[in-house]
Amino acid sequence: MTRLILIATSALALAGCATADAAPIASAPAPEVGDEKPAPDTMRWLYASGEAAGASIQTWRQIADYAILVAQQREAPQSVPLGLPDADGGIGTPSCLRADGSAKPFAAVFDVDETVLLNTGYEYWQAFSGKSFEPDEWKQWADNGAGIAQPVPGAVTGLRRLREAGITVIFNTNRNSDTAAGTAAAIEAAGAGPAVHLENLFLRGDDAMGSRKDGRRARIADSYCVIAMAGDNLGDFADVFNADGDVIAARRAMVARGAYAQLWGNGWFLVPNPAYGAWQKGTVGEVFPPETRWKPEPGDAPAIMEGQ
Repeated sequence: MTRLILIATSALALAGCATADAAPIASAPAPEVGDEKPAPDTMRWLYASGEAAGASIQTWRQIADYAILVAQQREAPQSVPLGLPDADGGIGTPSCLRADGSAKPFAAVFDVDETVLLNTGYEYWQAFSGKSFEPDEWKQWADNGAGIAQPVPGAVTGLRRLREAGITVIFNTNRNSDTAAGTAAAIEAAGAGPAVHLENLFLRGDDAMGSRKDGRRARIADSYCVIAMAGDNLGDFADVFNADGDVIAARRAMVARGAYAQLWGNGWFLVPNPAYGAWQKGTVGEVFPPETRWKPEPGDAPAIMEGQ
């Protein structure tokens, strides 16, 4: 009983201190017209759910654990496999040794959007306005989103752990190079920096390959031993996965079987993003091949399905 009284007394004392010292809680801003609209399910999951936060933290912890272990061993003569412009099959493993036989420093390479930064400000505008992607509006966000764009859960801690272990953090993003200043400012405002264009920040337009990242990866690999890569899209690992003409089933099979399947969690790390990406295509027939389909007995299924 005495212990319970002491606990209660302490709790009241702490509550009193908090009431006396804490700043007044600001009232929530009045909702704007349109705020009451349901957000798209993919946005609800990525930007608001505890499940998304947990999955991202889990991934970032695995990235840091893996890369730090590799760096401590310092035995790999080659980098993790990565997309390269001239590699056989589109993916190669550059040497971790310079021409003079000395070792290149270790680096981990990251996409930015929805991998390091959450574009909640821009995505809010899309959800609120109902508008589709517009390059001019995206550029405004990329230039001016610093302080609003939040870090992906787990990213700041993961990046800090990598840097403390002596691993260089490099950003490779498809934001345009004319947004370099705003992109670097957003990364740093989120606590994920430093980010310096053409030193550890590479963007679309830094070479002649457009949105394909293989050329930038090759440039990074010339100076660093890349021991880990992370992104939310397969193109963050190799351009071959997003090659024109690849059908949906073939793209999935390419990453889910064989040698590439062994890389997930073993040098390659995918950060969840169901809101947008190269995966956004496919008819019902393409997503569900014949061997995966089921329907109730005739009469229970929609009329359009009868006779299929």
